Amino acid sequence: MTNASSYRFIWRLHMWAGLFLIPFIILLSLTGSIYLFKPQLDRWEERDMRGLNTENSVSAEAQLSVVMKQYPDAQFHSYRLPENKGDAAMVHVALPHNGGMRDIYVSPAGDIIASHDPEKRISATVARIHGSLLLGKFGSILVEIAAIFAIMMILSGIYLWWPRTAGRHQHYAGILWPRLKNGVRIFWRDLHAVTGFWVAGLALILLFSGLPWTDNVGAGIKYIRAQMGWVDAKPQNWSGGGIKENVDMHVDAHGGHDHDAMLKAQAEAKKIRDLPPKKGLNDIVILASKENMPFPAIIQPPHAPARFGPPNGDVWKLSSEAQNRTLNRTILYDKNSGAIVKESSFADKHIADKIINYGIAWHEGQLFGWINQLIGLFTALALITISISGIKMWWRKRPKSK
Repeated sequence: MTNASSYRFIWRLHMWAGLFLIPFIILLSLTGSIYLFKPQLDRWEERDMRGLNTENSVSAEAQLSVVMKQYPDAQFHSYRLPENKGDAAMVHVALPHNGGMRDIYVSPAGDIIASHDPEKRISATVARIHGSLLLGKFGSILVEIAAIFAIMMILSGIYLWWPRTAGRHQHYAGILWPRLKNGVRIFWRDLHAVTGFWVAGLALILLFSGLPWTDNVGAGIKYIRAQMGWVDAKPQNWSGGGIKENVDMHVDAHGGHDHDAMLKAQAEAKKIRDLPPKKGLNDIVILASKENMPFPAIIQPPHAPARFGPPNGDVWKLSSEAQNRTLNRTILYDKNSGAIVKESSFADKHIADKIINYGIAWHEGQLFGWINQLIGLFTALALITISISGIKMWWRKRPKSK
């Protein structure tokens, strides 16, 4: 095959595969742009739970008692420490008879001020659209296929963009910036190619960092971790793929909850017969307040179902669930003495998990604050621009009906 025929073949492949991908790229870019601002969205949804009156404040155990009186058959899963003085605490419970989960917000004075289904949060809904198109496993596979094809489209686009001429008289207009005075057809072609060039690196990082969450690539990564012996030594705190591991994968893709797994773990936990802990929630809150955990800091009681994997052991668990996973830590406390049984942080992870967690934090726009969010937003808007200009180019080239 000659260079010219190779170029034409790749150009046609790029065009037709691109047309298939455009709806996915636009939808995933829009939902991804929204999810980048999850911390701001969550704070906005919880705006009425902040800055409350701190007079007549009650203890954490008193707050929990109010919740359990309101929901007597619920199971206590976790207590989220208030971020600031005057903020409501959040008690996460599982309702009986497959009633799902509830986040119960309790004021410093011990009054229930709100009860929300965590799956109906704005960020949770956006995450489900972004991860599975609201189509379950089938949708997640479609997203995975779209991500892999998008990587191929970017690489083929770079090949098509690559200058075919060189030398002292090389013109960089149309290569590094679009030509604005050569007609509409050239403008759309340059907008597509030049935008693709400038955003290619960022888009590839975004796509590759999302693959560990997918069903097949994620399962492959899990398999490699298991075969290399990394699983037991370095617990995995990201979720993807269908292979089950005997580890506490505490935070899943985009911060969601595997409710089916949690409810199964809840049933297993009920079978455990053990003496109640001598150290109560108040004691652990006092210990936790000294650790300066990044918000949100979560306390789970002994044998509480973990987000993923088996229930927690015979210990109290304090962990941070910040989206910048490089900041997160976990501390296990003896339920009788309150002594630290185990402590782990990002520094203790295997290098492979560190790389993946850096990628996840980047993907979610939380690795280095608002600058990361803006870079992610720029990448998403550039991908939408490429998609729209691609449609426009195809529309102008389409066969005209007679």
